[in-house]
Amino acid sequence: MFWRVAFFSLLHRKGSAVLTLLAVAISVFSVTAVEHLRHQAKAGFAQTVSGVDLIVGARGGDINLLLYSVFYIGNASRNISYQSFEKIRDAREVKWAIPLSMGDSHRGFRVVGTHADLFKHFRYGQKQSLTFTAGQPFNNAHSVVLGAAVAQKLNYQLDDQITIAHGLGRQSFQQHDQYPFSVVGILKTTGTPVDQAIYVSLAGLEAVHKPGVTHDQADSLRPESITATLVGLKSRLKTFQLQRQINQSEPEPLMAILPGVSLSQLWESMNIMENTLRIIAWLILAAALMGLSASLLASMRERQKELLVLRTLGASPWFIFSLIQAETLLITATAIAIALLGFTLALNGTQELIVGYFGIRIDPDFVTAEVVKTLGIIVVASLLVSLYPGYKAYRLSLG
Repeated sequence: MFWRVAFFSLLHRKGSAVLTLLAVAISVFSVTAVEHLRHQAKAGFAQTVSGVDLIVGARGGDINLLLYSVFYIGNASRNISYQSFEKIRDAREVKWAIPLSMGDSHRGFRVVGTHADLFKHFRYGQKQSLTFTAGQPFNNAHSVVLGAAVAQKLNYQLDDQITIAHGLGRQSFQQHDQYPFSVVGILKTTGTPVDQAIYVSLAGLEAVHKPGVTHDQADSLRPESITATLVGLKSRLKTFQLQRQINQSEPEPLMAILPGVSLSQLWESMNIMENTLRIIAWLILAAALMGLSASLLASMRERQKELLVLRTLGASPWFIFSLIQAETLLITATAIAIALLGFTLALNGTQELIVGYFGIRIDPDFVTAEVVKTLGIIVVASLLVSLYPGYKAYRLSLG
């Protein structure tokens, strides 16, 4: 009976109730989206690479080196010589070293020149290794391995022929049509930038830039420079020692970074933007809740007759007060349901877009303990802002 009265009371004022409901729903959507996406972004970036002790590139910014070597975002200001890579690879402390060479693309997807050792040593998430849905790693200069998203979006299969282009844009005026690659492997989905990349051998990448080179000649080619290298050590106790040696290297200026430390620096640099987004989202919520309170207050004058009828039927002043609280709960609960449904649809609809631009997959299961806590705070806040309208209704019922 109590909730039915609250429902029909809102239905009687459906115009203002619907507008208030939408305002609260939009604000809840904003808060939920910001909270979930910031946690997922951190988790996604943290799981992109694991087991790499050092990343080595040309001397410059730590964060920039991390972004272009691991997340394939941005470009290196300059390359490092292949001789420097060989020196690092052959160092006594190094267990393995994977070269990375970038600067070409295929239909908007980045092409990465590397060694087949990448598929043996690279780890992501909880030290998970790369696996194949079809095929195997490349074993010659005219073979190519595709990330899962590349194969899916471009509908490529094993033995398909592809060509790459100079530069990283979706449209390129310099196509390397004279040297096609054959698809020999397709990786399983990882939810990392690996899904968005195309992998070829360093010799193959060198061959496309040398007109007239045949497939038979290409296998013997060696690059003069690479973009960066991922390094795994025999013992992590040697990490800082080798990092210092590389950072002090002469004559070529090199830089070695620890992925975890640089990732922490990245999030610190983004703290201001992250906190600004959170503040804006909560301010939107505060404005919506104040609007809810104002709507309830504005309706008191026209509801005097309704309140008198309820008093005549035996309703106590506390019943009237509780009725206002119940209406608030109905509006807030419905707004939360609409916001969660909208957020679910938005996540499912933009998942591929997020993966395409940032190379990370957002977990659609966003109802975490943190989100539940946030929703609880919203419910409590809505009840608090309805205290004064409830008190006004209480006073009116006494009169």
